[in-house]
Amino acid sequence: MTNTITPQIIPAPFSIARLPKIIFGAGALSQLADEILRFGPKALIVTGAKSFISSQPWAELQNQLSHADIAYSVFKVAGEPSPELVDDAVAAHKDAEFDVVVGIGGGSALDAAKAIAGLLKPGNTVLDHLEGVGPELPYTGPATPLICVPTTAGTGSEATKNAVLSRHGADGFKKSFRDDTLVANVALVDPDLLATCPKSVVAANGMDAFTQLLESLTSTRSNPFTAALAWSGLERFAAGFWDMWLAAPDDADGVGDTNLRACDARVHMAYAALTSGVCLAQTGLGSVHGLAQPLGSLFPIPHGVVCGTLVGAATELNVRALTQRQPDSPALSVYARAGQLLAGGVTGNDAVDALVRTLNDWTERLELPRLGAFGVTDGDVARIVANSRGSSMQTNPVTLSDDDIAALVREKH
Repeated sequence: MTNTITPQIIPAPFSIARLPKIIFGAGALSQLADEILRFGPKALIVTGAKSFISSQPWAELQNQLSHADIAYSVFKVAGEPSPELVDDAVAAHKDAEFDVVVGIGGGSALDAAKAIAGLLKPGNTVLDHLEGVGPELPYTGPATPLICVPTTAGTGSEATKNAVLSRHGADGFKKSFRDDTLVANVALVDPDLLATCPKSVVAANGMDAFTQLLESLTSTRSNPFTAALAWSGLERFAAGFWDMWLAAPDDADGVGDTNLRACDARVHMAYAALTSGVCLAQTGLGSVHGLAQPLGSLFPIPHGVVCGTLVGAATELNVRALTQRQPDSPALSVYARAGQLLAGGVTGNDAVDALVRTLNDWTERLELPRLGAFGVTDGDVARIVANSRGSSMQTNPVTLSDDDIAALVREKH
């Protein structure tokens, strides 16, 4: 008997950039002291202004560090990090000869830690290397070893090589300092740290993670390696997001439910966020993140809110453009599969339609504000469009015209 072998599509060539050592699991924070000591006994801890250092895990970590004879200093980051904040931190700590930088917090704290770790030894200004802002000098390091410990489930910054820095206002920007050597040496992901995230943070960060997973799958640079990770992340997102949101406290001073279902949901979402960071670092993203750059720099709009507000309308726009211009695009199959995963019981075009409906319903259910709530008006649209053509827009599955992008912004403002 002759065996019949089903022909397989041969993967196109791809490359995977540096990734951190990943330690994942509930209670993983207990391993942090040992990981610090792999680099030395002196650490700079970069964290947020309040949330983590007012939590019980911070008290437990202090005891852990004391018992391990680890000397540490704390640098607090309030809000999104700016170039000035990074430069101030470097100036204040460059002569302290820290063995390791530890970033603990949300994406802002981790991005700040990444940039600070990159410049503690060289000592120069981050503006030397910030894309599209200064002279864009090559970064030659050396970087101080870095450990990233996320306390939110959204940005995936613990797995990326870019530190996103912002300056707000009419001449504002949101740009990256990026280099392979800025990737964390260790990403320590403990889902238990998500218990204090309030509903608003869970909503915004969760939609950021979801958007990063979906956009990495439809990116023109998607590959079989990242696609496998992204689909596993989307499955975990579908399993955990709404349970985590329902279990979350209403404000930042509370602690979410600790029942098994809530704890499992946090594990699912921590994994989804981690994989979203791994994937975006390798593939790039799409139109939502292309617009997040100007919206987040020109207006005080939290990044996750941009994602949650735009992802439904942006997906609908991509689907319509692909159907008209590139009906054989693999991105349409991705949208259909995502619709099947999230809506269930649908196939083909019905699954694509169900995906769009589901995402728009989520925006309403999560009560995510429209862009106009942050001051976006018709008069701002042209400037937003003009500044949306960064790297994320370049890997969108279909090329969108200025008119396409303008209509998307107007729909959601």
